[in-house]
Formats: sequence, structure tokens, C-alpha cells
Amino acid sequence: MGFLDNSGDIILDAVLTDTGRMRMAKGDGSFRIVKFALGDDEINYELYQKNHASGSAFYDLEILQTPILESFTDNAASMKSKLISIPRTNLLYLPIMAINEVVEGGIASRHADGVFYVAVDTDSEDELATDESGDSIPGILNGVNPTEAGHVRVDQGLNTSDISPKRSLGPEQFETQYQVQMDNRFGQPVTLGGLVGNESFVDDDNIANYFFSFAGGAGSPWVKRIASVAASNQVISGPRGTKLVFRVQAGLELNTSNALFDKLGNTVSITGVNGAKDYYAIDSTIRCTGVTTGYRLDIPVRYVKLK
Repeated sequence: MGFLDNSGDIILDAVLTDTGRMRMAKGDGSFRIVKFALGDDEINYELYQKNHASGSAFYDLEILQTPILESFTDNAASMKSKLISIPRTNLLYLPIMAINEVVEGGIASRHADGVFYVAVDTDSEDELATDESGDSIPGILNGVNPTEAGHVRVDQGLNTSDISPKRSLGPEQFETQYQVQMDNRFGQPVTLGGLVGNESFVDDDNIANYFFSFAGGAGSPWVKRIASVAASNQVISGPRGTKLVFRVQAGLELNTSNALFDKLGNTVSITGVNGAKDYYAIDSTIRCTGVTTGYRLDIPVRYVKLK
């Protein structure tokens, strides 16, 4: 991947994914572009100079001449910041999504290493059940018995103190559906009660796509409205929308074999009930995207297995 020189002219650089080339090669009319997305990952809007000495024609010239990313076919990595259309023109703040690590005394917080650990077999679960002092370890997800241990919680809303959290979000700011993407070789999302998510499709990079909706009222097992509770349990300062809560069930191959660890992983040391021990480890991410708002959040996950 690289950058295309942009002197201000319009540039169109398009490539087809493997799936796109396959459908075009069929020649049966199945290749049709029915949806597309626009993004501005490479643009720095702070380059807008409203006081440029040469006048208004130069206010956005540096932005227009920003080098543009080349097209690339990895759909799992393309366009982190997608553009969205909002009819209202009087919005001062746009909603965000954030990992809530303070709720219920930090029960949904990450490990001190900055990731969520998924223990992929019972030996690893037992070893990471507590630390040497008998206290639970933050950021540990049980991949075999996912109804136990911690979980991941993503909160959504306006993160500003300028608007009271008691105000309601408008329909274009209230997230009603989340897209969750994760490598289907490593694991699956599950509810707090152990209900396994149903994937919508798996792409050519082994990325499984799940869609979880807010069902209205009290919500669904996956997506609920954020309750009005103490500020100490909140990461969104202003009006709050919905929360996505899930755990991770480890994939069968990680549980029963070391093949993927040998091919894709490394070795890390984690301190558990019996002190520091070595683990096989694979670093990955779980990507959460708000279908309504377009906001995207990558959650760091490390799948581990006791050596």
C-alpha cells in the first residue's frame, strides 16, 4: 500500500477484491455494484486555514492536495473512518463508542497489558482464575466457560460535558445496531448468558460478521439502553445511547490444537494463581461498528493457551 500524488486534480483509483474479480469473471451479470462507502482516513482537517493571506481560494488547498491512499483489497483493513450523511445541520457533537472499563468496579476492564485475554482451554482458565493473592485478574475472558469471568462492554453516546447526560439522543445519534467482526478461526461472540451469536457471513479473510440490534424497550441480550446510574460507572460524559455487551467463546481449533499458535502466534508470560507462566498467544482485534452512526472501534484481544 502507498500514497498517490495529488496535485489537486480528481483521482479515481479502483481495484476489485478477490470476490469482485470472481464475480466479474463469471460473465453472467452477477457482478453489480449495489452499495459503496466513502472514507477520509488520510485527511487532516486541521490543515484548513480560514485566515490564509491569499484569500478563500486557499483555505482548503492543502487539504485538496493531500496524498491519497492507494486502493487495496483487504476489506478488513480498509476505511476505518467512513463518511456518513446526517440531514440535521445544527449538530455540534457526533456520537462516539468507547470501552467501558469502570462499570461495576472494573469488571469489564482490560488486563494491565492493555488487551482482553481469552483463555482457550480449561487449564488456562484455571491458571488465570485469580492472581497469587486470590484476587480476580482484570481482562480475563473464559473461552471454554464463557458465562464466567469478565466481559467486554462498549458504550455509545455524546462524550461532552456541555450537554446534560439526562438529555435524549436524536434518532441519527442513537445507535440501534452494531456490526461485530472477528476472525472466525479464533472465536465467537456470546452473550453473558452463553448464547452464541449467529454470523451473517464470513468473508475471504476468515472474518466473520455479526449484526446485533437494539430491540426497543429493555433491549436485546446483546444491545441495551444505558441506564441512568452513577457517573462513576460511565465513560460517556453527555447523553448516552446504547451499550453492546459480550463475551468470547474460543474456537475449537485453538482449544484442541496448537497449529494456529505455531503458525500465527508467539509466547507471552502472564502471572496467574501459580505465578508467572508461559503461554502460547495470538494477538487479534474485534472490530465493532455502529451501523447507524458509522463509528468504529477496534478492541485488542489476545488468545492464550498455557504451555
